[in-house]
Amino acid sequence: MTSPTVILVHGAFAESASWNGVITHLHEHDLNVIATANPLRSLAGDADIVAGLVASIDGPVVLVGHSYGGQIISNAVRGQEQVKALVFVAAFAPEQGESVAELSGRFPGSTLGETLNAVALPDGSTDLYIRQELYHQQFAADLPAGRAALDAVTQRPLNDRALQDTSDAPAWRRLPSWFIYPELDFNIPLAAHRFMAERAGARERVEIAGASHALPASQPGAVAELILQAVKAIA
Repeated sequence: MTSPTVILVHGAFAESASWNGVITHLHEHDLNVIATANPLRSLAGDADIVAGLVASIDGPVVLVGHSYGGQIISNAVRGQEQVKALVFVAAFAPEQGESVAELSGRFPGSTLGETLNAVALPDGSTDLYIRQELYHQQFAADLPAGRAALDAVTQRPLNDRALQDTSDAPAWRRLPSWFIYPELDFNIPLAAHRFMAERAGARERVEIAGASHALPASQPGAVAELILQAVKAIA
């Protein structure tokens, strides 16, 4: 069988280079890897971009989503048979009709709303950023302060439409899934991570003690190891 292609989908307040450490580990195993740029504009539009990328690839695909990117991989499969597995990295895995806003607030523990800076756009929507001075503690507490300061500057904002958009029937209902999530996630409460992983019937659930929401950057080895498990399972 053709070697799987791993597609990495970043979430809000990050960008595709946040996967660099993970990519380094995956390249050591000679895997084809694409870290796509997620516009973070709307669920339908963002999922269209990933769906188009999947359609361009010959051979099996493993979709990996971080944070809001989990909702994207859940909605981008659309019957494309080459997608064989889903990996959720500190990520949302919504059920049909759920939004990431609703899921993040269902369980206590998220402090994200208190840290956001809202920027009004000409089209009537709003872009949301984490305030730079709060980024380290809120998003990436287990990264060095210097790295977190750079990531705060290069973060990509989430549009409020994407925050409120509701999921279609999720791909995790029919595809095998793997979940890895941090103990100290201040964006998505730990209880929400555990709930979503159990609901999806995850083949493997990995909880990283002391880790922050920025798992791809702070825990690249553990994230890559779980992705490799998914790759091996479909080989």
